[in-house]
Amino acid sequence: MPAQDLFSYPKYWAECYGTAPFLPMSRKEMDELGWDSCDIILVTGDAYVDHPSFGMAIIGRMLESQGFRVGIIAQPDWHSKDAFMKLGKPNLFFGVTAGNMDSMINRYTAERRIRHDDAYTPNDEGGKRPDRAVTVYTQRCKEAFKGVPVIIGGIEASLRRIAHYDYWSDKVRRSVLFDSKADLLVYGNAERPLVEIAHRIAAGEDVKAITDVRGSAFLASQVLPGWHGIDSRNVDKPGKIDPIHSPYQEIDNASCSEQKASLENESLNTDITQQAQPVQIIDFKAKSLQNKSWNDKKKPWLNTYINLPTFEQVKDNKILYAHASRIFHQEVNPTSAKPLVQKHGDRIIWLNPPATPLTEAEMDGVFGLSYQRVPHPSYGTAKIPAYEMIKTSINIMRGCFGGCTFCSITEHEGRIIQSRSEDSIINEIEDIKQKVPGFTGVISDLGGPTANMYQLRCKSEKAEATCRKPSCVWPTICGHLDTDHTPTINLYRRARKVKGIKKVLIASGVRYDLAIQDPEYVKELATHHVGGYLKIAPEHTEEGPLNKMMKPGMGSYDKFKEMFDHYSKAAGKKQYLIPYFISAHPGTTDMDMVNLALWLKENDFKLDQVQNFYPSPLANATTLYHTEIDSLRRVKKDSESVPIPKGTIQRRLHKAILRYHDPANWALIRAALTKMGLARKLIGSKPGCLVPHETRGEKEQLHYKKNGKGKNNASGLKTSPGQKKNSTHKYGKPANRGKQGLTRFSENQFDDRKPKKNRSKK
Repeated sequence: MPAQDLFSYPKYWAECYGTAPFLPMSRKEMDELGWDSCDIILVTGDAYVDHPSFGMAIIGRMLESQGFRVGIIAQPDWHSKDAFMKLGKPNLFFGVTAGNMDSMINRYTAERRIRHDDAYTPNDEGGKRPDRAVTVYTQRCKEAFKGVPVIIGGIEASLRRIAHYDYWSDKVRRSVLFDSKADLLVYGNAERPLVEIAHRIAAGEDVKAITDVRGSAFLASQVLPGWHGIDSRNVDKPGKIDPIHSPYQEIDNASCSEQKASLENESLNTDITQQAQPVQIIDFKAKSLQNKSWNDKKKPWLNTYINLPTFEQVKDNKILYAHASRIFHQEVNPTSAKPLVQKHGDRIIWLNPPATPLTEAEMDGVFGLSYQRVPHPSYGTAKIPAYEMIKTSINIMRGCFGGCTFCSITEHEGRIIQSRSEDSIINEIEDIKQKVPGFTGVISDLGGPTANMYQLRCKSEKAEATCRKPSCVWPTICGHLDTDHTPTINLYRRARKVKGIKKVLIASGVRYDLAIQDPEYVKELATHHVGGYLKIAPEHTEEGPLNKMMKPGMGSYDKFKEMFDHYSKAAGKKQYLIPYFISAHPGTTDMDMVNLALWLKENDFKLDQVQNFYPSPLANATTLYHTEIDSLRRVKKDSESVPIPKGTIQRRLHKAILRYHDPANWALIRAALTKMGLARKLIGSKPGCLVPHETRGEKEQLHYKKNGKGKNNASGLKTSPGQKKNSTHKYGKPANRGKQGLTRFSENQFDDRKPKKNRSKK
């Protein structure tokens, strides 16, 4: 059954209040709007910016368009319930999110160090949201108003909807539904499920009875009536996997040999070429009346869920964790995915299939809502870095079918590309011209998760509806994928012709293995949409880590660079590619990093910023990191062991190797190369060497580190560079080995010197 259109629901009665200039953040603003209460209150870990790049603004404006009165509590003080009560009790429910980023990734670096800034907070101030914000905010909402439903969503909730490995505590944690005690979880972009849930709660339905909304998850004591389960090992058995039988044919228990013999006999008896056959006239109308319509036929597979290994099993068994991860990533197709059930103790998590992707008209409607495109006035002149970065950028699509294992886009937004129309995007450019203060005529980006997947889709509806592949472009580009970039090219050309627009830049990552399929796209990009530098992400050069990332080989990069340089030169421009790389990714050895560094040096790249792999919840690469098992292939007891750079020392080394040009890293790299037996080959001043021999400056620094600088060292002895502790005195007398406790300019420092004779006395 097709999903109901987002904008076809009857409006809630409060529609009469109209559209708010900004969604209210205080009782004073509510009074100015004439509201006595809010129907829905949204709690977020980000500052409130009324811009379609901020999830809470989209959800808030979407619910407002349905007629609901929506309030915002942004970055509340979580140490008590008071901040959660400032807008009063919501009539329908609280909606809770950590914000545009996972609160743990926002708060901690890849090495688990605390960050002291936050791009989603005024003045870049850190510490304005708690760790595991979804859980903390939900508990405070429950404490503030008992009995009010709480629905959680956003990236943090999406990536924790089932049992997951948690990098920060280095253990497998339960679903966030258990820790937060929320009533419902919506995952993905969530406009469709949240609008349906809001209308059903408004109609008086108990939130506990809402169990059939796609894109949602909830806790239950038992499975839903009318459903039957299959074990996940029957779908993807650890070991040998039998082919999946078609639900349209009857399967008997005959052995393969019996079936083969039966088929041979049947073929002999029914071979129409061996004997004459009477002609039969069939009344198709009468025949059709004998069969039930497709809609009336029983379809048992539609009421089938998959039982995942329990939390207790995946917590202690890495093979079962890897297996559960494979099933989870196979069941992401909105058309064919089955519900997933995972037991936690005596309760279960019921995870409904993903929501139906938005149509082009629905996408246009969502991005065409009444956004002010600026932060809430309560922030005054404070700068919000995340807003400053995207205030003139435009999101043209959602989703990504790349399937990179380290990325969480697929787990959150899905693989299906949801694109806006050209008209909608051009209208947003006009909106930016009118609303963004200080607009200079430059659109900073037309993109999304990837720059060049706009309007790309599977050419076969049947293949798209049943596909369970994790990527459409790895290990090679799928034959069903439409790689025609003409819609993107036309959009770029139309956008740069808008009156008042000086430049349209492309800042999102370009998927270069797709771009080289359409040279005209590369020409348009290089000629008109690059401001000197273009960021792309090969991530690595070596086959081992690239395979574990599910990224294309360097052949695609080389071809794209050749095309990019050619069209840049033809346009009379000097433009450069800036490649991004990940260090310490699962599947990476020390030798892989050395080879990458040699490639960087050969191509004269000196990286300023390097990102160590960050294991985000539910990502495929995080499963590799945790289990050290190749879960990208069939999981067996003897599955391939994946090399994992773990621990501070090895992760720091991999990052240092990428910055081979930094003298601060030379000592660490030399020690590693010596240990690998590559010292003679890669340490020195020859062109092929990676780092130089130890320099005089390094020796002095090492000396200072060991002995102190100039003044008394840790032992109380005077030393400085060039001074030998056990040297003889210049007059031939034994040295005093430094006088303990003396400073450089003390009065008796030079008493041991021989005084000069007074020549006046004879």
